[in-house]
Amino acid sequence: MDLKGKHYTWFQNKQCEYFPCHKDVREEEFNCLFCYCPLYRSPNCRGSFVMRNGVKDCSYCLLPHNGLESYAYILAKLREEGLFDKKEG
Repeated sequence: MDLKGKHYTWFQNKQCEYFPCHKDVREEEFNCLFCYCPLYRSPNCRGSFVMRNGVKDCSYCLLPHNGLESYAYILAKLREEGLFDKKEG
């Protein structure tokens, strides 16, 4: 899936008081589109999370914020789990 030039796949909010909310992603590649990760409820999201007292802590997860790759991965995962229509976008 070629996502270059697809503006709906990425945005950045440098005005946010938490920006960047996760370290270790280059600022120019930081994707704010999935500020709240749609895979939070998925036990097999493949993100870097830990369970703390039965609550998923994604504080150190970079999966939804890593440039264009995050959009493609999250859509594919949602489709795999039957949570998103098979059509593009």
